[in-house]
Amino acid sequence: MPWMIKTLSPEQRAGLLLAGMSLEQKAQQLTGAVPEIVPELPHCKGARHVTGIPALRIPTLRVTNGPVGIGQNDCVALDTPPRMVYVNGLHVDEAVYFDASSAKATAVPSSIAVAASFDPAVATAFGELIGEEGSRLALHVFEAPGMNLARLPLAGRNFEYKGEDPYLAGVMSVAETRAVQGKGLIAVAKHYVGNEQEVNRMSVSERIDPQVLHELYLLPFEMAVKDGEAGAVMCSYNALNGAFACENEEMLSDVLRRQWGFQGYVQSDFFAAKSTAKAMRAGLDHEMPLPQFFAPDKLRAALNAGELTMSDIDTALRRRYVQMFKFGVFDRPIVQRPLDVEDGGRKARAMGVQTAVLLQNNGALPLPRDARRVLLVGKSSQIYAQQAVAGGSMVGTVMGAGGGSSDVVPFYTVTPAAGLRNVFAQSGNASVEVQLALVDDANAGATLDGRPVVFGDVLAAVAGADAVVVMAGTVAEEGADRASFNNAEGGLLTARGDSLDWYAPLPKAISFDGGDNAGRNSRTIAMIDRLLGVQSNTARPTHAKTALVLKDNAGVPLPARWLGARGPSMLEAWFPGQEDGHIVADLLLGVHNPSGKLPVTFPVEGQGFMETVSARQYPGVMDAKGIPQVDYSEQLQIGYRWYDAHNKQPAFAFGHGLSYTSFAVEAQRLQLPASGAATYRVEATVRNTGARAGAEVLQVYLSVPSGSGLPQPPKRLVGFRKVALAAGASERVSIAVDPAASHHPLSVWDASRKAFVVPPGAYTVWVGSASDRLVSAGTFER
Repeated sequence: MPWMIKTLSPEQRAGLLLAGMSLEQKAQQLTGAVPEIVPELPHCKGARHVTGIPALRIPTLRVTNGPVGIGQNDCVALDTPPRMVYVNGLHVDEAVYFDASSAKATAVPSSIAVAASFDPAVATAFGELIGEEGSRLALHVFEAPGMNLARLPLAGRNFEYKGEDPYLAGVMSVAETRAVQGKGLIAVAKHYVGNEQEVNRMSVSERIDPQVLHELYLLPFEMAVKDGEAGAVMCSYNALNGAFACENEEMLSDVLRRQWGFQGYVQSDFFAAKSTAKAMRAGLDHEMPLPQFFAPDKLRAALNAGELTMSDIDTALRRRYVQMFKFGVFDRPIVQRPLDVEDGGRKARAMGVQTAVLLQNNGALPLPRDARRVLLVGKSSQIYAQQAVAGGSMVGTVMGAGGGSSDVVPFYTVTPAAGLRNVFAQSGNASVEVQLALVDDANAGATLDGRPVVFGDVLAAVAGADAVVVMAGTVAEEGADRASFNNAEGGLLTARGDSLDWYAPLPKAISFDGGDNAGRNSRTIAMIDRLLGVQSNTARPTHAKTALVLKDNAGVPLPARWLGARGPSMLEAWFPGQEDGHIVADLLLGVHNPSGKLPVTFPVEGQGFMETVSARQYPGVMDAKGIPQVDYSEQLQIGYRWYDAHNKQPAFAFGHGLSYTSFAVEAQRLQLPASGAATYRVEATVRNTGARAGAEVLQVYLSVPSGSGLPQPPKRLVGFRKVALAAGASERVSIAVDPAASHHPLSVWDASRKAFVVPPGAYTVWVGSASDRLVSAGTFER
């Protein structure tokens, strides 16, 4: 068969293949399959694939999810009992997509944790591990990176994305994309575009100003396409400016293909397709997961009605086949190979210790390695102190039983208590007593190492402990935001939806109107206040021996009374994945020095962006047709840009992150372009002024004149670099700011010209170690 000649280009091979196919064969190839035994893998039942055509040497194309590791990978056990659900007019066996019998893989730290490393090398390691495991599991398409922005701190899938800044999200997604595709998998940039909330995600209609779209929400995708050469893009559920994402010609054809030069294919999110001819003509190439709108009968009807031509069908298939040939899908057998479990765990642990953010340190950290008694405290109704945490984790249930698109079934997990004991022992203290206290929601009863006690006994243990580690957080999952609503008041947010107190037993199916899975109050904040108020019986006061470890979906409001010298030390660990216990213990004991920076802003409780949001901004207001309408009326002011524009001081700013050593940023300098060049260079010396090795992230921001259109925020991130330094060492760091780069650092979007333009005026360059710790490196005129 001529299309199997490897010396031909992918484009030539795709053209020859299409010339040899019938309409029936083409139609079958345009959609995912109904649940079935995977043809080449008779031990797997799956439906995340396009069934191959052996007569044409077309292999089964196998698709996996996994923004936090390979999950839902088209291989559940043959004896998995069916779980039938009704979706979009079809009865679907959802067990084939979500069952915990799925092939196992490494559960890595969450995507927002990777972003918190502020290090593309970590994103590369993340992508290489996922790509290697995907290849060994005979998978071809990886439905990530996710790069929607954390417009709302309580959005349920923020942990799958990369924070509130489009440049940071783009840089890290480019590195991940290149690494995944370097292992032969097709990366799918998602969710294109404007998928920033889970409430009403299937039907929400959003209005986003074109300038806001291009400068914020489209920018990471543009970088992934231009710099990462992503093989595919996934269109989202929502409607945008009057057209659903999977039939939005402006986004799929005008912007994606004509403006950016995208050469890959567009896949629908599961059940996101809404039409046949309209969607295909707009630029949708592949429908997942079932033959629905691209089913053979509907394609024939569209052809007969003149709504589609055979050329339209060929174009959709050609785009995908070119990528399949490019990444070798046609040329390697579908054979699964064992994963290297130990190597996966080592790599997950190595990633995780680079992602945590030291928010505040009042002397409790690092924990004393000669401690005799360490008390680990958490809530009995929540996972943080008793289990390894991933998206969708539930009390008493191992990973792989919840998590939506982030569901991964690991080979093992490390609990927080086990991690502390192991790392203490590895540090030479095998005799330490690590006690686990789990407190009920009423702060009345508790258990101490499984033995029933009262809360007073836990307080007594706090008094006598050499170190106290409290774990809390905000778990989330695809399907629900961390919010609850009072429908009687017109959809207004209630106060309980955005704090450490709020939780629901099943994160993906929260009931807003009562019932078994309604939002509940854990009284975590009151518990921590009580712990901090204990009179210590040891040499250090309680606040100075207490570390609060947060495991969060994204930013979380923090009480003002915890901030400063009398509060606890705080370490944000995000969702660490299967190596949770080891990752956190490595950081708490100082085996590894924290070096992460915040990719999202942490507000002071009651003083954040969510306190200003109208129902029209979130969760949306129903129109006369029952369609929720959401207006991104904050425009360019999201995340740190909102806090800057309103002179609001957050609890911890975007880019913030401390260390067990200290750093100075000195001798900042702006170097203007040389004659004939266009690139600006920002230089500074980063000096480790402390007594131990560590890493600092030099950050560069730019104040851009508004020009025509919307007023610009006070500053935007345009460059960063992580620098590892021995104690007392320094390094001169240079960061390039190229006006022609894909993230348009000097430009604003001119809607009238449909292009980025550099506005005239004065530009100020800022350099420092966090968005609120900056000095001017100079100004220039354009």
